[in-house]
Amino acid sequence: MPPHEIRHVVPFAVCGMMVPVAPEVRSIMRTVTARDASIPVLGFGTWQIHGKAAQDAVAYALAEGYRHVDTAQDYDNEESVGAGLRDATVGRDEVFLTTKVRPDRFRPGDLRASVTESLRKLDTDYVDLLLLHWPVPEVPLPDTLGALAEVVEAGQARHAGVSNFPSALLAEADNLSATPLVTDQVEYHPYLPQTTLLRAVRERGMALTAYSPLARGELQDDPVLTEIAADHDATIGQIALAWLLHQDSVVAIPKSATRQRISENLASQRVTLNEEEMTRIHSLARPDNTGRLLTDDAVTWDVD
Repeated sequence: MPPHEIRHVVPFAVCGMMVPVAPEVRSIMRTVTARDASIPVLGFGTWQIHGKAAQDAVAYALAEGYRHVDTAQDYDNEESVGAGLRDATVGRDEVFLTTKVRPDRFRPGDLRASVTESLRKLDTDYVDLLLLHWPVPEVPLPDTLGALAEVVEAGQARHAGVSNFPSALLAEADNLSATPLVTDQVEYHPYLPQTTLLRAVRERGMALTAYSPLARGELQDDPVLTEIAADHDATIGQIALAWLLHQDSVVAIPKSATRQRISENLASQRVTLNEEEMTRIHSLARPDNTGRLLTDDAVTWDVD
């Protein structure tokens, strides 16, 4: 299966996207089906956003049309995200909410207690998706997955998944898990190929959730993206996100605390790239993971 296989997209006309999204566009959020989960294809990431800024950004993003919010215990902002959810003009049942368990809380008793604490901070009875944030070799994986399944069984999380698991470890976790794993959240952007992992999640009916989809600003001067953006009267960020959203089984979670950028990212859904443009962007991938921005000694990454 080609790494840039294009999913069916609604054929919106492409126009200037430097303004907030029009009301009639806010209701078109597509979803990715991953086993028994239906995940909004574009999520609002909250990494490195804290306090009132996080609260206001979440409320604004939901007002603009996002229906997927991503946070983590390690982000130290769950209370602010919860406040933003309360401030929002949409109901809790309209929002797909994700949080992640800190690696130092992977032991069964710690994991369950940490989820209870997360729900208190988020001011909700459940999260839609609970992820294991990073692999932890020191804790037996069956123990952690057993605790994860118990949380789902108790109704504190509707779905479960992992984050930063390379393909071999993902397969091991999926085979061991008593509850279906619906996604692997990893770094993915035009400079970082994820061919092996994409093949793995697709074969298992899962989704790949792309964090750092804009490579933390490193795409801004890329000549290929600049040219394609000019052709579409769009921003480079919108082109990079559109490239991800066109791919089968891929979800993207860009983050921003700036209202204009939040709106621009949402409007990336309106960009329709052709096969040639998809291929040109895919060709930007740097071999041997040299495009990776985040590393961890506990992870042996797939090399594509």
